[in-house]
Amino acid sequence: MFSRSLFLALPMMAAVTLAAADDVTDALDAARAAYDAGNVSTALEELSYAQSLLQALRTDGLAGFFPPAPDGWTREISTEMGPAMAMTGGGTGAEATYRRDSDQFSITLLADSPMIMAMAPMLTNPMLATASGGKLHRLDGVKVLEANGSLAALIANRFLVQAEGAATDIMLPVLEQMDFAGLASFNP
Repeated sequence: MFSRSLFLALPMMAAVTLAAADDVTDALDAARAAYDAGNVSTALEELSYAQSLLQALRTDGLAGFFPPAPDGWTREISTEMGPAMAMTGGGTGAEATYRRDSDQFSITLLADSPMIMAMAPMLTNPMLATASGGKLHRLDGVKVLEANGSLAALIANRFLVQAEGAATDIMLPVLEQMDFAGLASFNP
């Protein structure tokens, strides 16, 4: 089942996808033409551009999984994690910041990042997670680890969901609104 926020975002994502797909196709065609003409440098530039467009499509799709802001809060989504993701070995990431007066917290979604594999043992093994003082919560069948004031969950061994910056009782209800099943099957 789609979350309400994802359902509302689908028409916009489809329009962005179609426009970007044309740009991707154009870049790939230009790369092929440059290669056929023997211009390897231009072919590489066009391939790099096509790759950045495809990465943007993945990031925009991932951002569609952020829960809406609770009543009285605002939500701001950032999809500008590309350079940071490249420095940590790759993957896709997006972040939503939730604000109300002087309170704020963020939810970060990472996909297909080497950082996920580094955290996987702690997030998938309840004994290991709680041995270091963490506490487990269950949200719609998903184990969420609370440790050091933050929340973290591993979804489908590909997606890391992290929330931090506010009290757990503020962040947990927002995370509970996330479409974890949809995220688990997300494959842009």
